[in-house]
Amino acid sequence: MAEELDNCSDNYTASQHEWSEANSQNSKAQRIDYISQPVSELEGQLKVMGDKSISHRALLLGSLAQGKTRIHNCLMAKDILATVQVLQQLGIEIEQEDNCITILGNGKQGYKTPKETLDFGNSGTSLRLMTSILAGQGIASRLIGDESLSLRPMARIIKPLIAMGARIQAAENDTPPLMVHPIAVTKPIDYRLPMASAQVKSALLLAGLYTKGVTLITEPLPTRDHTERMLRCFGVELGSQSGKISLYGEQELKSTELYIPADLSSAAFFIVGACISKHACLTLRQVGINPSRLGIIHLLRRMGAKLQLHNISWFNNEPIADITVQASELTAISVNADEVALAVDELPIFCIAAACAMGKTKITGATELRYKESDRIKAMVTGLTNLGIKAEEISDGLTIEGGSLQGGVVDSVGDHRIAMAFSMAAAAATQAIRVLNCANVATSLPNFMKLANQIGFNILSVSEEAAMISASTI
Repeated sequence: MAEELDNCSDNYTASQHEWSEANSQNSKAQRIDYISQPVSELEGQLKVMGDKSISHRALLLGSLAQGKTRIHNCLMAKDILATVQVLQQLGIEIEQEDNCITILGNGKQGYKTPKETLDFGNSGTSLRLMTSILAGQGIASRLIGDESLSLRPMARIIKPLIAMGARIQAAENDTPPLMVHPIAVTKPIDYRLPMASAQVKSALLLAGLYTKGVTLITEPLPTRDHTERMLRCFGVELGSQSGKISLYGEQELKSTELYIPADLSSAAFFIVGACISKHACLTLRQVGINPSRLGIIHLLRRMGAKLQLHNISWFNNEPIADITVQASELTAISVNADEVALAVDELPIFCIAAACAMGKTKITGATELRYKESDRIKAMVTGLTNLGIKAEEISDGLTIEGGSLQGGVVDSVGDHRIAMAFSMAAAAATQAIRVLNCANVATSLPNFMKLANQIGFNILSVSEEAAMISASTI
């Protein structure tokens, strides 16, 4: 099995020196812009990096297990490096060899009190989940993030964790920095999520591991279930029925061996790029097709996208498949809250598909998009308008009237998914698109530009100084 997994992991390798160097530079990104030229044909095969959501959870749960956990094809992007660095500050030994990470877990109570502040960079997932684990162990700590993460709401996890017995303080408006006091959670919770959120659900399940009794979480809408699947890989028993997830506290985690599938959220950029181009035949290999993540596939198929899933197999409770996509004639659709919950991270690139579809697309029930790395509703509407597309904000979403994408300048506002989405728009644009502030693409898909150019895109990355000189060419 290990040899089979190693053969699957062919995306990214780095020496220990490169890994450490990237880690130390995690918060030192300079201003980077992309210039994406129009293209007429896309073809080839790609394997994007490991799934970010699953990689975070594998690292965190591996750190809580007793013994050695091996993780193959773990994403090596800045968000993940932030998680690795935090775990090392908490006394967890982590080794990397090529594309495999080995974690030497000390058990569920094995963290040491950190000597310094824990910096999570841009990673909201790891900050929220780690807050619950630290509260579970009663580890005194201070948690911070970058400028973007410091604006993201944390009350949604703080309030239920306090109800479980923890003591956590936040900055004004319930944003980071967070202070976790050395008072461990003790009480299980029966909690109905006020809004669909896989991060909040996951955080409370992890805290529930440290209580006596049953923690019960009720979801208003189905969300990603990677945490539930991953917990079972580590030997934790939990129940799931009719939107309710139950977990018995005081269970111990058993070390294991994991393979991380390619990230569907990353693959979605190239899938849409192929859909909107004039000529395309593209295959994305070994992509995770967890049912709670297939929202973008369902939406694109409803629009008329030519998509096929084949070579389906399973690793560690997660299904994977190859996805083949061809250039397609897309038609506008309406997207409701249920569908948004299953495609929330893919909605920026979905908006690009909508801009190329015939008719008006309406997205509702998407208020959560305003609280991601940026206000993604505003960013997409502004960017599409700059490129000649009629788009408008509504109270809980946006409308997009399909048309002809023009060239122009778009500000990604430092949001990695906004940056990649507008870079892909060049597949259907009449002129070049310059996307500002793209450095944070490294948080989730550091080889994005290389992969894009491999299948026919022409994307150039320029520094702030070079971007100023190149502005006259756009």
